[in-house]
Amino acid sequence: MESMFRLMASEEYLSDRRCIWVNGPVIVGAGPSGLATAACLRDQGVPFVVVERSDCIASLWQKRTYDRLKLHLPKKFCQLPKMPFPDHYPEYPTKRQFIDYLESYANRFEIKPEFNKCVESARFDETSGLWRVRTTSTTAAGEEMEYICRWLVVATGENAERVVPEINGLKTEFNGEVIHACEYKSGEKYRGKRVLVVGCGNSGMEVSLDLANHNAITSMVVRSSVHVLPREILGKSTFGISVMMMTWLPLWLVDKLLLILSWLVLGSLSKYGLKRPNIGPMELKSKTGKTPVLDIGALDKIKSGDVEVVPAIKRFSRCHVELVDGQKLDIDAVVLATGYRSNVPSWLQESEFFSKNGFPKSPFPNAWKGKSGLYAAGFTRKGLAGASADAVNIAQDIGNVWREETKRQRMRRNVGHRRCISVA
Repeated sequence: MESMFRLMASEEYLSDRRCIWVNGPVIVGAGPSGLATAACLRDQGVPFVVVERSDCIASLWQKRTYDRLKLHLPKKFCQLPKMPFPDHYPEYPTKRQFIDYLESYANRFEIKPEFNKCVESARFDETSGLWRVRTTSTTAAGEEMEYICRWLVVATGENAERVVPEINGLKTEFNGEVIHACEYKSGEKYRGKRVLVVGCGNSGMEVSLDLANHNAITSMVVRSSVHVLPREILGKSTFGISVMMMTWLPLWLVDKLLLILSWLVLGSLSKYGLKRPNIGPMELKSKTGKTPVLDIGALDKIKSGDVEVVPAIKRFSRCHVELVDGQKLDIDAVVLATGYRSNVPSWLQESEFFSKNGFPKSPFPNAWKGKSGLYAAGFTRKGLAGASADAVNIAQDIGNVWREETKRQRMRRNVGHRRCISVA
């Protein structure tokens, strides 16, 4: 409370914006990472506030994913803390099932985010020892509000903003439709059209598969090496097999075994224009965060010729694209499956914990806690399982401080009560 009084005494505190004291942490982001952290805090008995710039939870899943999307990993690796998926869900839940699960999760733990609150800035006030989180409303004529709190949990995730590369002629000359993969819903509208997919990650592969299934004339740009693994090997999850092997074997050996098994299942892919990196898939994931592609059917389309793999782009013109090898393709539309990035540097005024790329500087498993009550959930590059681990650690850390301070406050009240009685 003394910290709050010091803040109120400062000149900067006196402004037109509304200020709200949060008796607990502020969680920025109502995606899976933010929900998991809130649920774990609820279990610890710690109050919190969740602020979310969109009008719903898990806005990435609800508004920026394609219709055919399913979880790429088995459900046991994707469930959030303290609530498993329903037993009747399939091994790989659909987009709709995952959203339903998250909504049930929020209801169970009474998580009620404050929607349409875009965080403009968050900084630690050295004078008061408190975090100041300034937001603007996305609906009420930009109404400003400031949350004052001791703890700040950054849960905006690895995929907060789309990445749109600068490609020669794409904006200035090309006349066809250009969308990012986050705007793509279905290949139905592209039936019979010539579509170029830029990017060969999981999104690029699955968009290409969906377009081919809808009889679009599909080409996919592959400008660098990529690991493509079968989603399952002998009926078992490839990811699950890798996790099991990493418990007992060194990473280099796990990678070697995965590549041998993948070759047995998929065969050689270099003749189709897909070259593997020199570094193994799990080591590459660990060092760079680049996830291997888990094939769910795109390779069959590539092998059959329904999806053509093409090299990097040189430039676009009115209705075609020129590739670096001299080819020219006539195209009607472009889908940019070029990924996402963190947006943390645009609003968090801090440079010790987070790096310029919007990720914590410390590697896993120490990337969840910074200084002065700053935490990060969902930046481990280890998917939903990593976000869940972060949430548990954060809630336990804050919960320990919360219980100790609550205990001391009760002791002070009891002592004061006894003294009053004795004087009387």
